[in-house]
Amino acid sequence: MDPEFVIVRTFSYRQEAELAQGALHAAGIESMVRSDDGGALRPGLAFSNGVQLIVRADDAQQAREIIDDEAKRID
Repeated sequence: MDPEFVIVRTFSYRQEAELAQGALHAAGIESMVRSDDGGALRPGLAFSNGVQLIVRADDAQQAREIIDDEAKRID
C-alpha cells in the first residue's frame, strides 16, 4: 500500500519551508517542499498558493510539533 501524504504547513516563502524541512530532516522525518513558483525562478507565483511542506500522514503530528517548537525558538 502506498503511503498517504499530507500538508503539515503552508508558508509564504520557500526559504521558510526549507528551514522547517531542515528541522524535520534533523529529526529523521522525510518531507517534500511543493510550490508553484516556476522552479524557484519566479518566487512571486508562490503568493497565490503558498509553499507547502508535505510529510507522510504517519509523521504529521510529530512534524507539526517540531515545526511549532522551532517557531517558538525563533520568536
